[in-house]
Amino acid sequence: MIKGLGYILGGFLAFNLIWQAVSMVLQMNALPPPLEVYSAWPRAVSGSMAVHLAASVGRALAGLSIALVLGLLAGIPLGYFPRADRLLGPLVYFSYPVPKLTLLPILMLLLGVGEASKITILVLIIIFPLILSVRDAVRAVPEEDYDLLTSLKAGFREKFIHIILPATLPAIFSSLRVSIGIVFSALFFTETFGTDRGLGFYITDSQMRLDYPLMYFGILSLSVAALALFLLVDAADRLFCRR
Repeated sequence: MIKGLGYILGGFLAFNLIWQAVSMVLQMNALPPPLEVYSAWPRAVSGSMAVHLAASVGRALAGLSIALVLGLLAGIPLGYFPRADRLLGPLVYFSYPVPKLTLLPILMLLLGVGEASKITILVLIIIFPLILSVRDAVRAVPEEDYDLLTSLKAGFREKFIHIILPATLPAIFSSLRVSIGIVFSALFFTETFGTDRGLGFYITDSQMRLDYPLMYFGILSLSVAALALFLLVDAADRLFCRR
């Protein structure tokens, strides 16, 4: 834990030193130094930052949760039942390469410009890697691991609880780490359309007003929110997947 905290603090320090050096070299209003950005904290807190942060984190959590549940519901049968993989696998492979952000205008027409279209696009972006990761993890379970439960005439439910879920948890947590970064990247894009809440809107609005300290503060807030979720997944990984 202490070692991990040291890595984070070291990375934060190195990031700020590089940022400061680049700012000094370029001498541009569009790239203020770190201290100028951090000094904007009172303005951000006294404004609507909390509302925008809560909206973005809520969308990210909703997208991740829905994608995780659907990924498990689809990935486990695809990995365990060969017939399911033969029937549905081609659909997953065909859908995976489609650039999901291009579907946002269509989703806005179908679902409106509210939360439904934004959360749906987040789910579509990350669900296919989750499905394939879970499927491959289930496939990787050796057949002999099921022998004892099969000899006891255990059904799929018992095999899922005692073998499949423990075996696939590391892959699930690994996929979630990747998905967090993808979701927060896509979140910025989705929040620049049809909404006045969210850090994507906050960052774009600050840029349009040439308020660069608040713009960078919004970017940092989005990054810190993603980092917090990443650390939570790391903690859950250490708790449930003792190695």
